[in-house]
Amino acid sequence: MKSINIFLAFLLLLTACKENKSQSQTVSPEPSESEVQFFGSSFDPEGASSAQEIAMAFDKLEPKDSLKVSFTGKVTDVCQMKGCWIKVSLDGKEEMRVTFKDYGFFVPKDITGREVVLQGTGFIEEISVEDQRHYAEDGGASEEEIAKITTPKVTYSFVADGVLLND
Repeated sequence: MKSINIFLAFLLLLTACKENKSQSQTVSPEPSESEVQFFGSSFDPEGASSAQEIAMAFDKLEPKDSLKVSFTGKVTDVCQMKGCWIKVSLDGKEEMRVTFKDYGFFVPKDITGREVVLQGTGFIEEISVEDQRHYAEDGGASEEEIAKITTPKVTYSFVADGVLLND
């Protein structure tokens, strides 16, 4: 019985020391053109939909529906406080607000204009005035711009399990 307890304790210690791979994973600190960076969970980007295809799919969603997808898009804005959210252009007119699963990872604050591949769950959401103002402040908006926000907004949202930054 004592040897079983020792074995279980050793197994528990071995498991506890295992590296947690759900945090930000980087292939290289300074990616070259042929290298990529994963944030959050890594995934196979092969077969990712285009931003335009996702915009068309979202047009068919009801407020309680969601889509589990991966897609490619261009970053139009990044939280300048921590990199805790981004906005991605869908079709040149619509943007999707992207947050990260369980607030478990962040992206670099200097990726505006870069292409990303996202994997996660998309849905339609109504954002309160208070939340819009908070996001505008995080994005570096002026007090005047923040004061202009006076009504809730229905928007496309996405919770990413993983983000692939290439380019």
